[in-house]
Amino acid sequence: MRYAVLFFALGVWLLQQQAVLPNPVWSGLTLLFAIAWMLSRNTLVQRKVSPVLLAAFACTFGFFYAAFFAQQRLSDALPAEWQGKDIQVIGVVGKLPIQHERGLRFVFDVEQVLTPNAIVPPHILLASYDGAREEPLDIHAGERWRFTVRLKQPHGSSNPHDFDFEAWMLENKLRANGYIRRAQDNSRLDALVKSPDYYIQSLREKVRDHIQKTLNPLANQLHPLQISPAASGKKIFDSAEMSVVEKNNYIGVLTALAIGDQAGIPAAQWQVFTRTGVNHLMSISGLHITMLSGLAFAASYWLWRRSARLTRALPARKVAALIGLLVALGYALLAGYGVPAQRTVYMLATIATVLWLSRTVAPSQILAAALLVVLLLDPWAVLSPGFWLSFGAVALIFYVTAHRLRPPHWLVTYGRVQWAMSIGLIPPLLAMFQQVSLVSPIANVFAIPLVSFVVVPLTLLGTVLPFDWPLWLAHQAMGVCGNLLKWLNDLPEVVWTQHAPPTWSIAIGMFGVLWMLLPRGFPARWLGLIALLPMFLVLPAVPPEGSLRLVIFDVGQGLAVAAQTHDHALLYDAGPNFNSEANSGNRILIPALRGMGIARLDGLILSHDDNDHTGGALSILQGLPVGWLSSSLATNHPLLQHASNTQRCMDGQTWEWDGVHFEVLHPTAESYAEEKIRDNNRSCVLKISTGKNSVLLAADIEKDSEWRLLKQHEEELPATILVVPHHGSKTSSVNAFVAAVQPRYAVFTVGYRNRFGHPKEEIVERYRAMGSELLRSDKDGAIVVEMDTQNVSVERYRKSHARYWQQAIDDAPLNEKDLASSAW
Repeated sequence: MRYAVLFFALGVWLLQQQAVLPNPVWSGLTLLFAIAWMLSRNTLVQRKVSPVLLAAFACTFGFFYAAFFAQQRLSDALPAEWQGKDIQVIGVVGKLPIQHERGLRFVFDVEQVLTPNAIVPPHILLASYDGAREEPLDIHAGERWRFTVRLKQPHGSSNPHDFDFEAWMLENKLRANGYIRRAQDNSRLDALVKSPDYYIQSLREKVRDHIQKTLNPLANQLHPLQISPAASGKKIFDSAEMSVVEKNNYIGVLTALAIGDQAGIPAAQWQVFTRTGVNHLMSISGLHITMLSGLAFAASYWLWRRSARLTRALPARKVAALIGLLVALGYALLAGYGVPAQRTVYMLATIATVLWLSRTVAPSQILAAALLVVLLLDPWAVLSPGFWLSFGAVALIFYVTAHRLRPPHWLVTYGRVQWAMSIGLIPPLLAMFQQVSLVSPIANVFAIPLVSFVVVPLTLLGTVLPFDWPLWLAHQAMGVCGNLLKWLNDLPEVVWTQHAPPTWSIAIGMFGVLWMLLPRGFPARWLGLIALLPMFLVLPAVPPEGSLRLVIFDVGQGLAVAAQTHDHALLYDAGPNFNSEANSGNRILIPALRGMGIARLDGLILSHDDNDHTGGALSILQGLPVGWLSSSLATNHPLLQHASNTQRCMDGQTWEWDGVHFEVLHPTAESYAEEKIRDNNRSCVLKISTGKNSVLLAADIEKDSEWRLLKQHEEELPATILVVPHHGSKTSSVNAFVAAVQPRYAVFTVGYRNRFGHPKEEIVERYRAMGSELLRSDKDGAIVVEMDTQNVSVERYRKSHARYWQQAIDDAPLNEKDLASSAW
């Protein structure tokens, strides 16, 4: 069974790596392998090939099983012609509404489409926005509403080491997202729809409201200004800047431990939890569910044994196992039933079944059964880091504790498990996040018992008992834990960050971990350390001397470009800010740069003072060492206070890194004294050259600046690659400028269905007529360029890393009606 389940999981994973779904005709291979496997068991010789045929059967079955469900899921799509149009729907608020800065975000289960001929998927992700003049919509889980909505197909950014929003939407059965239009007939039709799922969601919301209502007065005592994570307005947090509320208000953590809703945990606290390696404890995890189930098992076992008549009717152990399973299931449902919760419930269900059948099953068989059920119900679970970390952690626990001749003292076992977690999760953490907490072993020693055995039970008691003191005690206990974690977080060098290791080094590293964790008595266990070294020592390839690697990131409606030479790295612009806690810097650029092996920036250029170019700059300055900052920003701009070496960009500045030439062509030094010049026309224009090939980064310059460049730098304008000025706006790209540059590649950095309608069709046609190959970040994702003195190669990241769920984008421009409300 274990052997077959592993290969079934491999087949499911392989399907999720495909650019297109396979032809169903090939599913016949599964039947052929199944028949061959059954026939191979008849003779002694044939039995030798039976395991191979079983593996082939399980793998192909997993592959085509996942393909079948993927095809069904993709069929629930929003037609392209209904994007951006008003559609009236009736449905139910299917999940817990989450508060964002301007309103609510929630899953909506569509029951009826009222707009004639409109087609809407059954599950969509909606946002409401509170207007200045209108009363905000009071929306709650389980309610039936009539809404007028505008939708679009799922679309996310596509960059190296980036979060895949489209995969997340597919896994969660969400096939469109959009927002609620203000309309007279938006109305609540039913207060609570009669359905078990909606009852659970409504209960989760009541629990959240109860916790916040009970503990908000405490937070108000800590700080009179309340209370939302966005209240501070910070874009990135460190321990020195956290407000008193963020340091001492753990309402969001208690809510997450009770119902699995992590949205209320401020980014400042998440940063501390992540850096100290205890973030797995700050929501409902398998550990918490197992602990609660164990308490229920022990209590019911003790009570049942008090009655001789009950014990004779049914053994206490079987009753306790059933009650423990029901408690685990209830807690998991209250938590939202994520992958860690599912894995724990299925494992406990297997244990309960074994007890009821009076049989013995190996721990590895229990884990295999849970793995099989998770993948049968959710083939996309393999895309989630939580899937690998959850099953991997439990497998490591079984590996270091099961099948021992003599069980050691519980304290020794606890120490072994902590040691196994500390080194065993290094390979997957480096592969997925490129960082490992160095203080995690210390933090988990006190955080696990404090959170699991004190905070969680008190929180749950506080949600069901008619008095509030358990919640207050839970908050105080969490405060003690939080203060210890903040002390660890303030220590120097608490996190190891590095490049993304090669895949082969991860495999070798896992082998080394397993070798190191072998039982005492096995020889040369220290050799496992050697197997870990390639993950740290094998660095990503850097461009040779005289060569350039350029990454034009897909940051939506904005601009961010990384230029890497043999020994240097430059970031040109930092993309947009998304909200008070998320921006291009901390969501896209830092993970990508770190994964590429860029640990520091020699220079940062901020072309001009527009949010779509500087929105991620603060995160960059606080997240990476930066040698110097060059910009056209005003001298009193707040961003400049975070850089130690600043200068103004201006025409005539040149430097050379590793045989690659850099030259600033605009603006002039005199332009800084002219107050009437628009920020766009003061954009820093940078040309990077190596041999006969070059790149021209023109930011948001408009026609006046283009004419100035034509007048003073016409000979320097020709370029192999041009990042088209102002995202393809009509304000830029005059005919003479396009003719002077004559780019082989013209790159439009635009957001999907952006409200400006960029790029404008007449501008696109202008470059097309010049013979340029057109690239668009919304369609092609990040553009990765390898350039030397003679050759240029261009990679479209969205196509080179294509997956079957990714949306195909039409080049046709939006019409005026679409433009009215397309910025979601």
